[in-house]
Amino acid sequence: MTAAGEGGTRAGFVAILGAPNVGKSTLVNRLVGAKVSIVSPKVQTTRSRILGIYMQGRAQVVLIDTPGIFEPKRRLDRAMVAAAWSGMQDADTFALVIDAAAGIEQRSRAILDKLAARGQAGLAVLNKIDAVAKPMLLGLSEQLMKTGCFEDTLMVSAKNGDGVDDLAARLAAGLPEEPWLFPEDEISDMPGRLLAAEITREKLYLNLHQELPYSLAVETDSWEALGDGSARVRQIVYVARDSQKGIVLGKGGAMIRRIGEAARTELSDLLGFKVHLMIQVKVRRKWDDDRAQYTEWGLDYDA
Repeated sequence: MTAAGEGGTRAGFVAILGAPNVGKSTLVNRLVGAKVSIVSPKVQTTRSRILGIYMQGRAQVVLIDTPGIFEPKRRLDRAMVAAAWSGMQDADTFALVIDAAAGIEQRSRAILDKLAARGQAGLAVLNKIDAVAKPMLLGLSEQLMKTGCFEDTLMVSAKNGDGVDDLAARLAAGLPEEPWLFPEDEISDMPGRLLAAEITREKLYLNLHQELPYSLAVETDSWEALGDGSARVRQIVYVARDSQKGIVLGKGGAMIRRIGEAARTELSDLLGFKVHLMIQVKVRRKWDDDRAQYTEWGLDYDA
């Protein structure tokens, strides 16, 4: 890490907030330049706070990819929403991501109301601008600025990268003059075991369109480094009901083999060494009420 004051460095935390499915994780991955947060079309894919790190000149920007903020109905909901607001509280500033195609809908409006009550100004980020006409974008920007919650509105497409360089520079420029918080080549603080579980969970979501995110969890049970530089990784997929186990396995185990192959390939590419991945599916009827599971995710069980 860089010593304090050396070379006029800047460093700090930026919380990436927003309603579910507005593209927060896609934006974080684009800013970092590598995959640090899983992405799927399903809401509430991100369960815990994930740090993504990128360098911009002499600035080190630490992004907190938070779970989508929505009206909580169960323990896991409450823990995820609490993690999102806690991420903002711990950060130097925040960026609220709005799906420009959806506009300022009910969930985003509720977030805006809470931001106004907190009295902290950040940046508004209109995402998915490639799907919206320019006059509509300007109208949305004007509405957001009138709330008093933002210093500026930036327009991006996290999917194709439009406007992301400008956003990266703006976030870096707003950080305090501080020594870097992480080594220069580090892009995330996520442990390998959790990264492996998250990658497999993503592949499950992408392949199991019938299932809700709450219906399953993935745990990396063991991680063994082998003499040839590869790793043997054993994981357990927990589902809530016997019927879900059959869906995850597929006919003759075809579905779990497809998911395992996709996760194995991506993990090997991300980690730079071969991964031998073995996945077992188990029924745990109240996995979402397991305090140890919340601890692994970095969530507050009692939120």
